[in-house]
Amino acid sequence: MNDILQGLNIYLVGMMGAGKTTVGQHLAHRLGYRFLDTDAIIEQATGTTINEIFAQDGEPTFRDIEHQVLAQVAAYQHSVVSTGGGIVTQQKNWSYLKYGLVVWLDVPPKTLFDRLQDDSSRPLLKEADPLAKLQRLLDERRSKYEQADLHLSIGGNESSDRIVDRLLTAIPTILKPPTEPPNGSHS
Repeated sequence: MNDILQGLNIYLVGMMGAGKTTVGQHLAHRLGYRFLDTDAIIEQATGTTINEIFAQDGEPTFRDIEHQVLAQVAAYQHSVVSTGGGIVTQQKNWSYLKYGLVVWLDVPPKTLFDRLQDDSSRPLLKEADPLAKLQRLLDERRSKYEQADLHLSIGGNESSDRIVDRLLTAIPTILKPPTEPPNGSHS
């Protein structure tokens, strides 16, 4: 697999609660890649939570910080990167994402809701009907997610190991193995 990837970063995109961090950690381990989580890097760099950034400075400020972190992360190779759910909404982020392999982990909104209903750290879900909000966000972002190189629909009870197996099977179908150099010149 590594000969096909040739150090290419893999960016996991999808809605909050899609499993990008868990799947990303397993995938990185299987590939012998480093794992990076843009949300965790943002919290570490700012010394505050994403929730607090949204509350104190607003979403536009968060998106600017997110872009700066992505720019730094994109400089690495041999990385699996879990991104924030809205990273695809900023067209300028695609200037970095397109240099890696972008994988959309597509999980139905009801499954996302079931996973997130007890998670108070999601600023975009702080409203009366979080399931409707998830559906609205997915509807708004779908065309951006569809720009991913690989679209993986995920069932509600699918294990992260099974998802990684599916990813490792799918990656060679969209990446071509490197071509062999010529055997030398003939006189």
